[in-house]
Amino acid sequence: MSGEGKKGYKKLLGIILICLLVALAAAFVICLIIANTGYSGGDYTIPELDLSVKPDSISEQYDYLYNLSVVDDTADYMAHPDSVLLKNGNILTMYPKGHGKGAVLTKISEDGGVSWTKSVENTPESWENSLETPTVYRLKFTDGKTDDKLIMISANPKWPGMSTNGGFNCSVSTDEGVSWTEFECFYDNNSENPVIPIVAMASLTQLKENGHFVDKWMGLFHDGDFYNYKTILTFDENGNPHWSTPEKYMSDFREIEAKAKMCEVECIRSDGGKGDELCLIARSNSKKMNSLITFSTDEGKTWTEPREVPAALNGERHKADWTSDGRLFITFRSIERGQRAKKANGFKLFNTKKWASEGWVAWVGTYDDLKQGNEGQYRIKLAHIYKDGQTAPEYSANADTGYCGNVVLPDGTIVTSTYGKFSPDALTSDGKYKTYICSKRINLNDTDYLASLA
Repeated sequence: MSGEGKKGYKKLLGIILICLLVALAAAFVICLIIANTGYSGGDYTIPELDLSVKPDSISEQYDYLYNLSVVDDTADYMAHPDSVLLKNGNILTMYPKGHGKGAVLTKISEDGGVSWTKSVENTPESWENSLETPTVYRLKFTDGKTDDKLIMISANPKWPGMSTNGGFNCSVSTDEGVSWTEFECFYDNNSENPVIPIVAMASLTQLKENGHFVDKWMGLFHDGDFYNYKTILTFDENGNPHWSTPEKYMSDFREIEAKAKMCEVECIRSDGGKGDELCLIARSNSKKMNSLITFSTDEGKTWTEPREVPAALNGERHKADWTSDGRLFITFRSIERGQRAKKANGFKLFNTKKWASEGWVAWVGTYDDLKQGNEGQYRIKLAHIYKDGQTAPEYSANADTGYCGNVVLPDGTIVTSTYGKFSPDALTSDGKYKTYICSKRINLNDTDYLASLA
């Protein structure tokens, strides 16, 4: 190569190198801009009450808020509880012995969630082969002659390395949880309309006709492609359950549904559970968007275009309950996508993880806050869920938590139960942090006061 050719070659290499450096610098600036302009999801601005560690300045009367009651810690991994309040005042909690799949286990509290000492006796054999987190609901009939029923649903999703017949199983109790029917499967691969549900039923809501409640309940679930379905539960004259053919209810907004990977919806009826509007809050499994919210004024036949919730409500597997003073207490697995999450992860160029979790949290606010897109009144970090290696509570927590069982007692006390790694001292046989189930009692009069100090 001639001298002039070599010079030209070096000049070309220099230009290419400069272009690469400029491109990298531009990419870095763009990342910084995105990180500082809310594209990442934003941070919440309402107060958060941290109940993971009690400050020395807080009076002893609030000790109970910082205490956890162990529901079950008899295995290395227990998860996904759901709860129902029994007529005698006891709380029944159900959960799988494992992550989703695993035998359905039970615990009963006879003292308002302070302790958990009993289990349901003689549970059905079919519960041993449950493949999904159980969800349990109370059904109140309007015909004036049918007593309440309890119903537990467990889906048959497709697990890696396992085959499935699909569909979902139902077990019913007519004696306040003392005895249960064996699983009956609906819409499996042998039916004309098979489905392979995940978290069925994520919510189950009694419906109205002509402004009055009727003996019909709308159940919601999703599948592995993040299509969301509804099916209507009724009972025949012999008391046998029937579910209508599952149908997709977000088809008009499939682009949003698919982008968010919308799933695990919670359904809230307005006006303390007696109103004429329904509100859905959905998990955004893609984490490219915040959780979604949508409304219906025709009993779930049509829905408004889903929109993102404020950062204060962003999370997964929301469970909502009306409190005695007309507010909403909503638990969920925290998902944070703002600056605090970036800081917790340590900002790095091309960092693929753009979210963090505060673990097990609750939101306190009004239905109007949901409707208007407000942040709400305050959040509660209910307890710290430890990441491996953590020895004390931090901002960033283990996200393997949530799926709460919540009940509201007659005196207004909320009892919420979840799963997680609650202590660095609770270890499995191989020295890892144990995942187990705990509950906490909350009185909003007390948390209102403490939140005002936050």
